[in-house]
Amino acid sequence: MLVSIAGLIPPLALFVVLSPGLSTALGQGGPALLRFLRQVLTNGLPVVFVINYVSLFLYALSINEMRGRDLIVFAATDVVARLALFFGLHTLVYVLSADWYDSFGGDRLIAISVVAPTLARSAYFENVSGVYFYATFVSAMPLYVTAIRQSNVLRKAVEPLPFVVGPFFLAAAIFVATAFLITILAEAILRIQG
Repeated sequence: MLVSIAGLIPPLALFVVLSPGLSTALGQGGPALLRFLRQVLTNGLPVVFVINYVSLFLYALSINEMRGRDLIVFAATDVVARLALFFGLHTLVYVLSADWYDSFGGDRLIAISVVAPTLARSAYFENVSGVYFYATFVSAMPLYVTAIRQSNVLRKAVEPLPFVVGPFFLAAAIFVATAFLITILAEAILRIQG
């Protein structure tokens, strides 16, 4: 939970600063601040916590398997799990919000129908869902960097770069690519829905 909170604060602060009028509205307190905090606590923190937990669990498994299989398997598993959890948890939270808070007019189908359009813009940091995804960066890095350093396949990709910088650069690139995979999947879902 502490890793999730620490990972959530910087992108959330950046989002508030970069969103026109948001810092002013939140600074005035009242209903806007309460709704924003509720959204972060009931949607953001649970999504970030679960994704971080799974990623750090995979990291722990990868440490135990270093002598076995190529660690690229764990990094690939993390990417797939990250995508599935990001979509699945948002869907669950939106449906529960429709029930508990009468969000989306209390309509579960509307709640489900807005998941894809919301997540389609999250990689670009255009909505608070992007904050939640980028908050999971802290759990991705240990697994990805370790996998890159230990993997026969990925190690060759970073050999031309300095040992310290190369794995971190490629790990960040994998994370950003995952963010854009969310956009691609969300847009595909939108086409299917439309």
